[in-house]
Amino acid sequence: MDNQNVSKPSITVTPEQYKSLAQEFTPKPTVVKNVVRAFVVGGIICAIGQIFINLFVTLGLARLEASTAATATMIFLGALLTGLGIYDEIGKFGGAGSIVPVTGFANSIVAPAMEFKREGYVLGVGAKLFTVAGPVLVYGIATSIVVGVVYFFLH
Repeated sequence: MDNQNVSKPSITVTPEQYKSLAQEFTPKPTVVKNVVRAFVVGGIICAIGQIFINLFVTLGLARLEASTAATATMIFLGALLTGLGIYDEIGKFGGAGSIVPVTGFANSIVAPAMEFKREGYVLGVGAKLFTVAGPVLVYGIATSIVVGVVYFFLH
């Protein structure tokens, strides 16, 4: 091959041309669209939670117990939808609106565990689930005990 016929590429771009090209190819911010989607998705999740509270009240539970049952139900649904791969799609669409409610908590615990499904449900998913949820549960239970003891002695 004759190296004399091959010339070195010469690209001369001025800083102004580079800035113009960079602005042309930079994605436009979608803040308003993301805020609206987060508001709608978060609102729908919270509305579903309120529907569960109202349902449990009509089934005879007191308002406080109905709220607790609805929270547990929403956590279960968040974990179930994460396991089925549906909650990830909701999160892609709704962004922060899917993270803020309690279902986002369930998703944040179950999603990392699902990555270890190939190692089995007990040693893979179960072990990873408690690895992620363990600190949350330990600090939550410890805090509730401390608050309960303080409340007991103050009253």
